[in-house]
Amino acid sequence: QVQLVESGGGLVQPGGSLRLSCAASGSILSVNAMGWYRQAPGKQRELVATITRAGNTNYADFVKGRFTISRDNAKNAVYLQMSILTPGDTAVYYCAADIVRISGPLRYWGQGTQVTVSS
Repeated sequence: QVQLVESGGGLVQPGGSLRLSCAASGSILSVNAMGWYRQAPGKQRELVATITRAGNTNYADFVKGRFTISRDNAKNAVYLQMSILTPGDTAVYYCAADIVRISGPLRYWGQGTQVTVSS
């Protein structure tokens, strides 16, 4: 089995920062792309940022210059450093990873971590 465990969410004031972490564990041969998505109440889940195993990154326009995605391949972990947060960033943030197992590749999702930006 494979698990993605997220941490780092919470309540922060506008203009503040948070760092999300996500680590994959279990019967894993390799981890390809990893990323973060978010879903605000009443809205569809949307892509925030992705990173390939080689470190190539892709960001949604609404986070460019504010968020930074990174990963540690040795730990099968991905991180999201968020800064200059606004109330519009309030959402449940989900980690995703394209994981290769003996049975083949599959995208896995974390359970989600709540980020609330409010004064």
